[in-house]
Amino acid sequence: MITQQQLLDAFQYKDGHLYWKIAKPKTVIGKFAGSKLSNGYYHVQLNGKFIYHHRAIFLMHHGYLPKFIDHIDGNQSNNKIENLRDVTASQNCWNQKYKGSASGVKGITWNKQEKKWQPQISANGKRFYLGKFTNLDDAIIAYQNAAEKLHGEYRTQILKLQSGELE
Repeated sequence: MITQQQLLDAFQYKDGHLYWKIAKPKTVIGKFAGSKLSNGYYHVQLNGKFIYHHRAIFLMHHGYLPKFIDHIDGNQSNNKIENLRDVTASQNCWNQKYKGSASGVKGITWNKQEKKWQPQISANGKRFYLGKFTNLDDAIIAYQNAAEKLHGEYRTQILKLQSGELE
């Protein structure tokens, strides 16, 4: 296990990135530490162990390492300390971006039989069906209202409606 002190001794944190403070074979003082993985996360190796940048940065700043760390803006490459927070497994899922479905929007599916949009949301092990809508924008608003109530600050933000900005 990598400790806070090992991280503080090895790296300088600046604007969400880690830079080497020590010179070793294959490292240069002041050079960016680590590399970007295909999943969008950065990681670095220290003392033969790999650690994700967001986990290293959180540990460096807070002195402990939670089980789950959320990127508040949903961008796993944005490792600025103000974008990282300790969350539960559920809270971490609530803020995930969604890829897929006919709507392209998390929590909203198309009902072929009724030809309507159906928003649904889960919280605390329960699924809530939020109605059926002819207009996708109305379904998005219903989902966002439920997400605000059930997930609060941990909700996924839907940035645009079909007709414009989210109200």
